[in-house]
Amino acid sequence: MNIRENDFSRIDLNLLTVLMVLFRERSVSRAAEKLYLGQPAVSGALARLRDMFNDPLFIRTAQGMEPTPRAQALVLALAPLLEEMQQVLFQPPNFVAATAQHSFRIGMADWVEMWLMPALMADLKQQAPGITLNVVATDPFQDSDALEQDRIDLAISVAPSGPKWLQREVLTKMRFCTLWHPGQLNLPTPLPLANYITNDHLLVSYRGANTSAIDEQLTTHGLQRSVRYTSPHFATLPRILQRSPALATVPAGLGKIWSQDYGLNRSELPLDLPPFEVAMLWHHKRSQDPALQWLMERVGALAASTYLAG
Repeated sequence: MNIRENDFSRIDLNLLTVLMVLFRERSVSRAAEKLYLGQPAVSGALARLRDMFNDPLFIRTAQGMEPTPRAQALVLALAPLLEEMQQVLFQPPNFVAATAQHSFRIGMADWVEMWLMPALMADLKQQAPGITLNVVATDPFQDSDALEQDRIDLAISVAPSGPKWLQREVLTKMRFCTLWHPGQLNLPTPLPLANYITNDHLLVSYRGANTSAIDEQLTTHGLQRSVRYTSPHFATLPRILQRSPALATVPAGLGKIWSQDYGLNRSELPLDLPPFEVAMLWHHKRSQDPALQWLMERVGALAASTYLAG
């Protein structure tokens, strides 16, 4: 360990906390409220910070206190260091699942919830009865922001790798399957491509588009399908299929469940579409969190068994 002790003799780490909160709140009064301090105390701490770094750090404007370039550079460099220090100082040394009282926030799309969460909840009831799960509705376009803003602890998603701080572990690779109700459509299994393109389709689209990678591949063959319904949610699809002569192409893990629960016929997709990855995503600052690591181990084991079963 190579630390020059004298360099820290004039630094009060509490001042760095004030700096971070001032940067976030852009107001002495709001920072004082967040820190449970009086405004004079925060003003005094700001004066000491200005003296320490020989910079005004924040400039008062009509919009609030705007950070100087020096303040921005300090926060950018110090934020990850303070997060790691917080992790080391305050993280419980171990996690005993059987007796733990803990709550996790997990971001996922509704199809992931339907596919995975029944098995996970049953597992937690046996392994960790004191654990509470709070599912937050996200999609692959929102997961990174939700993790960075600390709105969720973990995401289970098809999102690809992202910023350097984003950790990603693949749970499984999954293909798509096509579903329909036999009372609405009399189709062979496996489903021929000709039948696939001549029937109406239901499509889940997180951004409101009425095409997907399937349509791009059909176009390369000079083909197209008719999408009659789009939604950002999967949950309504099986009920629509029960009452409408249409097809829905969904992740295979979900298709297995729906074919059993809703009496739907299921076929492999009649296109050579590569499998997609379902992964866990988390912020690197939580990589040493024993509670989160335990949860991820359980999710990893169950994801494989849930997909392979049935």
